[in-house]
Amino acid sequence: MKGCLKSLLKEVNMPVRFPTGVLLIFGCAVLVLMGLVVCEAAEKGSDNFENKIYQVGKIKPKDSAGGLKAGVKAPDFTLPSITGEKVSLRQYAGKKNVVISFVPASYTPVCSAQWPHYDQAKQLFDENDAVLLGITVDNVPALHAWITDMDGVWFPVLSDFWPHGAVAKKYGVLRSSGTSERAIFIVDKRGVIRYVDVHDINESPGIEKLAEELEKLKK
Repeated sequence: MKGCLKSLLKEVNMPVRFPTGVLLIFGCAVLVLMGLVVCEAAEKGSDNFENKIYQVGKIKPKDSAGGLKAGVKAPDFTLPSITGEKVSLRQYAGKKNVVISFVPASYTPVCSAQWPHYDQAKQLFDENDAVLLGITVDNVPALHAWITDMDGVWFPVLSDFWPHGAVAKKYGVLRSSGTSERAIFIVDKRGVIRYVDVHDINESPGIEKLAEELEKLKK
């Protein structure tokens, strides 16, 4: 640390023959200032993200033909992810339980809170041998920007943009507006849908119910 501080002092043309105690005090001051700068940058980043959120207001809670029911085979799909890979439901068959999370749109209030909540709950999915697939009808660039602004998530984020909403329609959760419902499907390792929640689009589904339903797959 002393060597780094001496180098720093040389860079700013300050004398380097200081007692060790002075150097340590100076070093602590530098670290504190750096911490303040980082915190301020983080706060600004958070504010910038909040400023990008589009306030949609209250909308019709549900607006689709009706989704698939528990007990039926989950339709397979392949969608592009924001990492450039193609992700298919069938790739998890016999390996992982799958939670499919349809959300209506990027940069909207409830969606921008729901997925970070799931991101923080990764241990829940790990404990239940499950993976989460997040799907919206947004295109890949829009989704990439949104997830980057959220500092990333651990699960695959998939674009159902083209053919527009084809997977949402297949699962019966495509709204007349062209967005999807806020819906959760739990698919077991055999590819069978075990739980469906087509939720009020204005509210985020609770993590507690999801945890309860995942626990049932162990029985």
